[in-house]
Amino acid sequence: MDILTACLCDSAADYQGKLCILGTFDTILAPKLPATHASCAIALRFVAHAEDEGPHQITLTLIDPDGRNLLPSGPIKLDFRLPPIPEHTFFTSNNCVINLQGLVLPKVASYSFDIQVDGELRTRIPLQVIQQVPGRQPPRGR
Repeated sequence: MDILTACLCDSAADYQGKLCILGTFDTILAPKLPATHASCAIALRFVAHAEDEGPHQITLTLIDPDGRNLLPSGPIKLDFRLPPIPEHTFFTSNNCVINLQGLVLPKVASYSFDIQVDGELRTRIPLQVIQQVPGRQPPRGR
């Protein structure tokens, strides 16, 4: 199983097998700390092959610079089963949207959303929190 897309965004949806993503970002400008981000989503698209048939687990954590998970209820774990690949098909594409509410980011730092598949780290989505300074131009990509 290969992850084709992994991003942090304002919102995402699976629409008839298409992954619809709105507003990807990697930077939060914080006028005060701790920063709280009301609502966002992790959007994942992965491709599966015949050998991937069967049960799997995706685990999501938000890691701070000290290696601690900041998600208040602990890592998010999603269990799923991939059915057999249909005959005359080379692969299947699958989407996963994880909605997050009320993220609290305690300090200016570089964070990451770590995505594990079956216990193996497969990708990291970076997120930086920057203190907003009045009058200073914000960085691109926020």
